[in-house]
Amino acid sequence: MQSVDVSFVGEVIEWRGPAPYLFVPVSDQAAEEVAQWARFSYGWGCIPVTATIGHTRWPTSLMPKDGQYLVPVRVAVQRTEGVGLGDTVRVRLDLRFER
Repeated sequence: MQSVDVSFVGEVIEWRGPAPYLFVPVSDQAAEEVAQWARFSYGWGCIPVTATIGHTRWPTSLMPKDGQYLVPVRVAVQRTEGVGLGDTVRVRLDLRFER
């Protein structure tokens, strides 16, 4: 199994796709590590990860957008951790893949 843990600090932003969602852009330094895992994408460049903010962990996928990756922040995570638009948060990403 291959694995990597990436941690970074970022600002919670909104992206209006089909509906408004909150995301944290992956920092440039962390994105360099994440980009090495793009080959594990399951489609459209999305990379499966386990994300952590505060004490809350959840399975999600990094979404590519305009040359960077975004971490979707679920409403349940927003409520549990008191996270909102414009907040600065520490995000930990666990990437683990079987060969």
